[in-house]
Amino acid sequence: MVTTFAAAAGTLPATPALVIDLPTVERNLRRLADDVRRHHLSLRPHTKTHKSRRMARLQMVAGASGLTVAKVGEAEVMADECSDILVAYPAIDPARTQRLAQLAGRCIIRVAVDSVEGVTSLATAARQTGTTIGILVDLDVGFRRTGVQSPQAALELAQIVSKLEPALRLDGIFFYPGHVWSPAAEQHEELRRIDAVLAETIDLWKQLGLSTGIVSGGSTPSAYQSDLISSQTEIRPGTYIYNDMNTVRAGFCNLEDVAAAIVCTVVSTAVPGKAVIDAGTKTLTSDRNARVPESGYGCILEYPEASLTRLSEEHGEIDLSNSPNKTHVGERVTVIPNHICPCVNLQDRVWLQHANGDLESLNVDTRGMLS
Repeated sequence: MVTTFAAAAGTLPATPALVIDLPTVERNLRRLADDVRRHHLSLRPHTKTHKSRRMARLQMVAGASGLTVAKVGEAEVMADECSDILVAYPAIDPARTQRLAQLAGRCIIRVAVDSVEGVTSLATAARQTGTTIGILVDLDVGFRRTGVQSPQAALELAQIVSKLEPALRLDGIFFYPGHVWSPAAEQHEELRRIDAVLAETIDLWKQLGLSTGIVSGGSTPSAYQSDLISSQTEIRPGTYIYNDMNTVRAGFCNLEDVAAAIVCTVVSTAVPGKAVIDAGTKTLTSDRNARVPESGYGCILEYPEASLTRLSEEHGEIDLSNSPNKTHVGERVTVIPNHICPCVNLQDRVWLQHANGDLESLNVDTRGMLS
């Protein structure tokens, strides 16, 4: 892994800089696309991780059937790369629903909903523009963030949606297994429980002739166990394209599967036993590791025994007490962050590293699009 980013570390004009290794990206995309295809599922990756039209294009070429976004601004940008977009986030206020209704005139737009208010707002906007918005009813299967709380509640919301055609079109069910972070070999029972809840919901809908054509779920931690949820038709992983220390430490990938790293410069070694790099919370975020929170704020590839223990806005403090090797001022080091998604959103542009080591500046197209 150190060698993967070594060339970039030596040639970047300034740091901190987020580097994306293209061959690793392409390998990650092929691997999951092949696995999904074997299990007769569709892949609708979430663009929140890369926020890049270029990367979305690569995902579509690799076999994605559509794209997932969180916000309307992202949908408007990604509509240039894909004609089938799912907004996996509640759209409530008219400022969002009206833009979605207008976008539905350009491409297929689907929205996950869990409230009557959301359904009503989307239907009003679609009527005003003369378009149709596809609806997936969001069912909470254990993460406890959004989603109606029972199969019966999902049925009741689906019935409301079905009465609002042609403004809305009932397309199926949405769920997010975000609570499933067990090792891959231990996910069987958790995913089977989710499958049972979905089966109950689908059975209720079928009794009343309601459509469950799409059952959309998935996440990066559960991606390669997706076949254990027999009723789902598509998955929406995001982080898999780049990976990070969350996915590494949880055992969902290896270090060589990490495609994104932040090259930093050591700016101070004045305090004994410590080095300071030019990347703090404004680069690495303040996210602790999901599985090993005491591990610090990322992995320093050149000094694996060292620990990135404390961040302020522009400073990253490295504890070198357990490292047999010491850094020097001006040295460039490579950090794999805990959570890559918000790190990408902090950048206006990243550096794309090609197989021959050449670097290409790449815009983060949907950076800061929070609405």
